[in-house]
Amino acid sequence: MTRTSEFEFRGTTGDIGLPAAIEALRRLGADWELVESRMGRRRDDPAEAVVRLHGADAEAELAMIEAGGRRLHDRDARLGRVARAGACPRGFHSTTNHPTEVRIGGRWIRVARQKMDTAIVVDAKHGAAECRTIGDVRRGDLVVVGDEGVRIHAPARETRRNGHFSFMSSPVSTEKPTQALIARVAADIRAARAAGLKVCVVAGPAVVHTGASASLASLIRAGVVDVLFGGNALAAHDLERQLFGTSLGSGLDGAPHAGGHRNHLYAINEARAAGSIAALVKRGRVKAGIMYEAIRAGIPVVLAGSIRDDGPLPGVVTDAIEAQKKMRVALEGVGVVLMLATLLHSVAVGNLLGSHVHTVCVDINPSSVTKLSDRGTAHAVGVVTDVGTFLPQLAAALTAGRGRRPRAR
Repeated sequence: MTRTSEFEFRGTTGDIGLPAAIEALRRLGADWELVESRMGRRRDDPAEAVVRLHGADAEAELAMIEAGGRRLHDRDARLGRVARAGACPRGFHSTTNHPTEVRIGGRWIRVARQKMDTAIVVDAKHGAAECRTIGDVRRGDLVVVGDEGVRIHAPARETRRNGHFSFMSSPVSTEKPTQALIARVAADIRAARAAGLKVCVVAGPAVVHTGASASLASLIRAGVVDVLFGGNALAAHDLERQLFGTSLGSGLDGAPHAGGHRNHLYAINEARAAGSIAALVKRGRVKAGIMYEAIRAGIPVVLAGSIRDDGPLPGVVTDAIEAQKKMRVALEGVGVVLMLATLLHSVAVGNLLGSHVHTVCVDINPSSVTKLSDRGTAHAVGVVTDVGTFLPQLAAALTAGRGRRPRAR
């Protein structure tokens, strides 16, 4: 039987390495065929192709790689058995956040729950595979070892004017958001929800400090937000605003209140005395705000604590690994994530997302948006602006003329 090998080319119609590869194959006199080819009409349209080589021609294979081709393995993935819970076999495949497939029994299987820096656990009997953190593997699990039999579908950076999430040509914009940009984000959120996907908001306390908490509350009330992530500070300052009219001791006008620096501690104490934030809502002590609307709507809320927290509030998850697990569960079915003025939580959530999840990061500090990209969430669209300006406009675009909408399931 003649040995064959396949190489995949991905890029845009204008820069894909296929023409150079074909020219090299013709020059070498190699035996080859074009198995698959999809090109666009414009130079910046996505393109992909698969070339199959017949025969063990090392020179032709090298030419494919030099032209930008990636070998498609024609063998099944190698599997190693977990000998001890919480520890993978040596050399296990460490995942990216891009959609991934593994070849098992001659078939390519899509890996579920895609996220970066995890292992791939295979259920050979049922033809299934999923990403799982090292600490979550169990004794006897079969884990993919090495890169053979694994293919990764890294998305080409979108540059088309009419493409999804293509309203900017660069991943980070230092311009203030325009009405057109806000409308585009709103349109993508509507499209995701129409497809049955959820919307997650990751918010920092600056949402409260900048006066945008009412806008976020209105999005939750309108049924736009299905999942809310934050830290102790987000909830503490939201409660402070509702109970004492301040945030970090200052009023809506930015003027400090006498003794106001204590108010966030008093807010935390009120919740602890009541037993929970929900109890404050039930007793009528808190009648508006982000936490009020989230509790009334019954959406999943994960407040992940940190070493600097005051209190903390009841309900804050102080075990970092437990918070991560709760976030992973809540992110199932999420299609859009809005990250609002919170660097550490944004990076943490970004590490739990596959690159197929549309992500928008809004922060006044350009380095925060850049760091998110540098730490693996390169597909995120960054908007460098004051969240206090961005959120009210987005809320207006999404809730204008609409009543409460059913939530994604």
